[in-house]
This record gives sequence, C-alpha cells and structure tokens, in this order.
Amino acid sequence: MQIVETTNEGLKRAYAITIPADAIESRIDAEVKAIAPQVKMPGFRPGKVPANLVRKMHGDALHGDALNKAVREAVDSVISGKQLRPAMQPKVDFDESYEQGKDAQLTVEVEVLPEIDTPKVEGLKLDRLIVPVSDDEVMEELNRIASGQKRYKDAAKSRKAKEGDQVVIDFVGKIDGEAFEGGAAEGAPLVIGSGTFIPGFEDQLTGVKAGDEKTVKVTFPKDYQADHLAGKDAEFDVTVQAVKVEDEGELDDDFAKSMGLESLQQLKDLIKGQLEQQHAGLTRTAMKRGLLDKLAGDHDFDVPQGMVDAEFDQIWAQLQQEAQKEEDPAAAMKEIEAEKDDYRHIAERRVRLGLLLSEIGQANGVEVTNQEMQMLIQQAAQQYRQEDRQRFVEYIQQEPMAAAQLRAPLYEDKVVDFLFDKADVTEKEVTREELEAAIEADEEAEAEKANKAPKKKAAKKAPAKKAAAKKDTKKDGDEKKAPAKKAAAKKAPAKKAAAKKDGDKKPAAKKAPAKKAAAKKAPAKKK
Repeated sequence: MQIVETTNEGLKRAYAITIPADAIESRIDAEVKAIAPQVKMPGFRPGKVPANLVRKMHGDALHGDALNKAVREAVDSVISGKQLRPAMQPKVDFDESYEQGKDAQLTVEVEVLPEIDTPKVEGLKLDRLIVPVSDDEVMEELNRIASGQKRYKDAAKSRKAKEGDQVVIDFVGKIDGEAFEGGAAEGAPLVIGSGTFIPGFEDQLTGVKAGDEKTVKVTFPKDYQADHLAGKDAEFDVTVQAVKVEDEGELDDDFAKSMGLESLQQLKDLIKGQLEQQHAGLTRTAMKRGLLDKLAGDHDFDVPQGMVDAEFDQIWAQLQQEAQKEEDPAAAMKEIEAEKDDYRHIAERRVRLGLLLSEIGQANGVEVTNQEMQMLIQQAAQQYRQEDRQRFVEYIQQEPMAAAQLRAPLYEDKVVDFLFDKADVTEKEVTREELEAAIEADEEAEAEKANKAPKKKAAKKAPAKKAAAKKDTKKDGDEKKAPAKKAAAKKAPAKKAAAKKDGDKKPAAKKAPAKKAAAKKAPAKKK
C-alpha cells in the first residue's frame, strides 16, 4: 500500500492512497477459503465445492467486502502510522473509475486536534457568590404557592352555584337512553367556568343547590378523543351533593396537609431547600463563567473548522426554530441573519474551550468511570420508547462518537469541579438580584467578545442544546460546547416528546477513533 501526503496546512491533512490489486485479490482468496466449507452446491458433498466455483458464485460480494475492508484498514493505517488525532470523522473519497483487478485509488482528508500546551491549574482565583435564603423569600414563595392552590369550603345549603363555585356531583351519562362506559362518577368536584367538562355541561349547572337533581343535555365535540362518543348527543343525570365556595383560609398546618405534607413548618423547610438549590445553581453558573472566561483569556490556538462548522450548524438550527415561534418569524430571522458572523465566533469559542477542558481533564486523570457511563446510557435510554431502548444501548456501544457525545456533559462537569477544587476561591455574600445581575453582565461581556452588539436579551447568547440525559436545570451559557456530530453517523432513536428538555452545551471530552465510512442506522424517532 502506498501513502502519499498531499496536504499539511495548519490542522488539515490529506493523503493519496493506493491499494495494490494483488492485496485485494489476496483478501478475496482468504474469504473464499473461509466460506468454502459452508457452501452447498448440487453435485458436490458439503464443504467439497471447488474454490473456483465458490469464487464464481460469490465473486462480486466477496470483492465488495474485501475492498471495503481494505479501505477501512488503509484509513486506520494512515491515522495510526502518522500518529494523527482526528477531530472528526475522516473524509474518504474513492476513485469511481476503479475496475476490478486494478489498483484502488482513494484520498483521505482529515482535520487533526491542535497541540495544546497543558494549562496550569494552580493559582486560579475565583469568586463564589453566595445567596442566603431569607425568611421573607420563603414567605413570598409560600404566598405564591397559596395563590395557585385554591381551596373550597361548603356554602350554605340555600346557595345557588355560580361561576367560580365548586359543585360536587354524582352523574350518569346516557346515549339513546343507554349508559355508556366511562360516563359515570360519584363525588366528582367541578368548578363552574373551569372548562374541565365538555362544552355546555358546566353552564347548565349554574343555579343548582345542594340536593338538586338535574338532567344535563350536551353534544360531544366532533373531534372528541373517544371515537364512539364523538359528535353524539348525550344526557347526564346529575345529583348535586354540595356547593362550595373558595376558601381564603390561613397559611397553617391544614393548608400544608392539603398539599400532602404534615405541617406548615415542613412545607417551609421544603420551600427553603428548593430556593437553596436554585441559588446554588446560579452560584455555580456565575463561578463557571468566571472560570471559563479566565481560561479563554489565557489561551488562544487554532481549532478544527469542521468542529466549528458542526457547532455553528447546531446553534443556527435552534435559532431558526426559535425564530419560527416569534410573532413575526421573518423579522426574527432577519435579526439573527444580521448577527450570523457573531454566532460563528461563539461557536469557535465553545470549541476552543471544549478542547481546552478536555486537555486539562486528560492531563490530570479526570475520567468518567464505566459505572458512570452505564448509568448515563440507562438514563438516556429511558427517554426512548420501550421497544427502542435496547437498540439505543447497542447504538451507543457501537458508535464511539455517539458515546463521546453522551459522556461529554458529565466529563465537563467533572473537569470544572476539579478546577474548582484547585482554585483559590473567595466567598462573597450577595443578594439574588446582585447574583443575577452578575450573570447578566457576563452575558453582555461575552457578546462583546464575540463582536456582538446585542439588541435584546435573547440575542446575547446562543441557544442551549437539548441534553442527551437529564441534567440540572441551570444554564451555564455560551461558554459551553456540545460535541461535534459525525457527518454520516447512525440516527439515534427518537426521544419521547415529553422527555425533550433544554440542557447544557458541553465540550467534546475526548477524541473519537476513526470509524467505518458507512454507519448503521439506529431506530427511527418517535414523533
């Protein structure tokens, strides 16, 4: 096999490879010998079919397999022999004029990861902005919860129900005089005007009193989810057990018990814990921004344009999706089009930071353990249909780049935590408003670094990607980088719609090895 380097510029490499015809023929001969004992042909005993007949019967398939294996081995030989660290899947172009029996010609183009001087992790100075949770904050949240938790108390028996009142009813639904399945209930609470029942039902209960019996006549909507009821006329025999009015009760133990807790103090403790988690997330976001800004300011090196393109494409695709949700999609698209170059700067920054964090992690022995990886795979698999979960697991196991993408968020978190532990951290107590203002200021500063002049808050940072696995709901901002996707990789199975959730962008943790030119498809997505 002959390998000739044709390009060596910056991070780009290209090679012309010649695979001798006799090397391909040798592979075919080996395959013939391997399968001959299993070939059956009339007139020959099993395993006794002559090699020349086996070759005649299966020659084209054997030649195709041999050629594919030779090409894969040639690419692997270039990667290993030249000690390359591919940033993404190598691009392989095969000479289409190739004829069987002749030498095979192909070219391999690949971008390599840059050589990065191992960053120093000692001497980092970071601020940890801490927000203590006050009693006033707890009460404010408690009042907010109470305002959304309406309670009702029995009204006077003479009260006639009106909009906003709750009636407790028994009912039996009938079509053509016959009760239908799912059309009956006892002690069902219904707030008049809530729109909970089908159109026309609640209106006819206006004016009823406790103890009243009433026949409610309605027509099921034509698009009703139960086909056997859609568009049908129905009558409901209704008995009113009670009429209740909204209770503006006290925030006491009874209120907490109505929410399934034992006491008001337990509810307050729960609220305080949730607020502390929220503050901790904001604290980490601000601290991480400070860390990544320091790293970005101290390191500048070329990054693979293929990775930048992949990162930018993902940013751009989500921006386009978000633009379609605006009142004027055309105007929104025009605005982001004017800032297209700025988003490319952000994509480049993310890639550079991702590579930098990867270098720090590898140099300091930061790893995602096999146990942690298995947990990630199982968590991610739960977001897919039951019948697709095993196929998803196999997909991750067979596709190194897909596995690297799944691993990347956890790997980045572990590297960041490692740097936090090494840093000289100064704690400062601030208010939540001051912490949020600090995060907002960081967003504006990053926009300026990307040569942006943000016109509105939403344009100050590129959109967050959707995570492959459940993560904290914090948003760490533009400094994050999601791993570049392989151009011809397998399609992963679709996640359930309800499982989709905005997540963090993470850097590609480690390089993925070169892979086969043609990848298998994973299960189709669930719509």
